[in-house]
Amino acid sequence: MYRNVLFVSDKELHWIREDLTLKIIETMQVEARVKYRQALKNATLHKVETGLYVEFTNKQAAIQEGQFVAWYQEDELLGSGVIS
Repeated sequence: MYRNVLFVSDKELHWIREDLTLKIIETMQVEARVKYRQALKNATLHKVETGLYVEFTNKQAAIQEGQFVAWYQEDELLGSGVIS
């Protein structure tokens, strides 16, 4: 199964860089990965009332609910969350 949009609910959302936490309707360009050894891929974060959408530029393979997605800027981990 290929997907390019993932959802992380607010209760499963973790920011390491809390100063960069998005407010509702804000977006942020990042690089993200789902698998530990996966290369970073371009993505956009979209904050909504109930959580955060992670939209990859290209579809990603074999993504399942319960996996973590992590997002970065310039190799710095900004946050992560459990995919719903």
